[in-house]
Amino acid sequence: MTEIEIGRAKRARRAYSFDDIAIVPSRRTRDPEEVSVDWQIDAYRFDIPVLAAPMDSVMSPATAIALGRLGGLGVLNLEGLWTRYEDPEPLLEEVAQLRGTEATRRMQAIYAEPVRPELITERLREVRAAGVTVAGSLSPQRTQELSKVVVDAGVDMFVIRGTTVSAEHVSSQAEPLNLKEFIYELDVPVVVGGCATHQAALHLMRTGAAGVLVGFGGGAAHTTRTVLGLAVPMASAVADVAGARRDYLDESGGRYVHVIADGSIGMSGDVAKAIACGADAVMVGSPLARASDAPGRGFHWGAEAHHDELPRGQRVEFEQVGTLEEILFGPSRVADGTMNLVGALRRSMATTGYTELKEFQRVEVVTT
Repeated sequence: MTEIEIGRAKRARRAYSFDDIAIVPSRRTRDPEEVSVDWQIDAYRFDIPVLAAPMDSVMSPATAIALGRLGGLGVLNLEGLWTRYEDPEPLLEEVAQLRGTEATRRMQAIYAEPVRPELITERLREVRAAGVTVAGSLSPQRTQELSKVVVDAGVDMFVIRGTTVSAEHVSSQAEPLNLKEFIYELDVPVVVGGCATHQAALHLMRTGAAGVLVGFGGGAAHTTRTVLGLAVPMASAVADVAGARRDYLDESGGRYVHVIADGSIGMSGDVAKAIACGADAVMVGSPLARASDAPGRGFHWGAEAHHDELPRGQRVEFEQVGTLEEILFGPSRVADGTMNLVGALRRSMATTGYTELKEFQRVEVVTT
């Protein structure tokens, strides 16, 4: 790939965000009703390729159940307010009322309450009792400590999600998580990330993960670029990791690892572009935070917003545009791509003549 000279001592390759690319219509079109957006990972099949980000502003046990019944997968944040407090509703209401610089300090104090293992069990069992697929997320730092509680509670899918997750973390302070050994010993599929490069993704795939998350997560609520100088142009990142999936498929003799775009999915067009670049599914936060029935009450934040030493996120306020079901399936009352995400994906696939998600990954794209 062609590199650009930044200066005499540094070169870089050009990378593209979703805003930098567009999907090209083809010679064949179809009726949207003939398009399938089904997605399957391991033994679990879903009607739509949408996972909800494990963020307290988006997912509660109730919204995880609702999304499951709508055909997606809700992922609970097992280090969030629902596993720290018996009744977090008053705190969610308080967070929605915070203003200015007090928001970060108060959120740090609220999240200083320790995670309670018995609440992890209670929340996951609540979702299981509803008859939907149960998924929970831990950070890499808490996975070894809490994973047994999560598995014993009957989780169907285990998500290890961090700003950036590697298969070769080095630490002189504590024994790092051995992902390969950890995943091998589990009886449930594991999705792990984020990652943003071909090499990092390939290493994660070699641990036995069923899926990898591409991106830093957080999306609209992230300030990682300004705080740490790290950023992920998502179109290039997804395409690079999709390349790693192809290479690992050959290397492993046919083992397919799912690529899940996690970050910069703000509008319906971003969902289509992510899959066009090679993603099998998308993990979304901000689009669902716009739901009138989302726990955040119009606000959106991730774990980075209340980090006790170096906050790298912010609480973002969104206009609430409709219910969770309306945001996913319409009808849409706006023309900006914030509603009917699945309907827009179907129409994008139909306009380019594709009937399956795997086929749509081959669609032509251009830079804009």
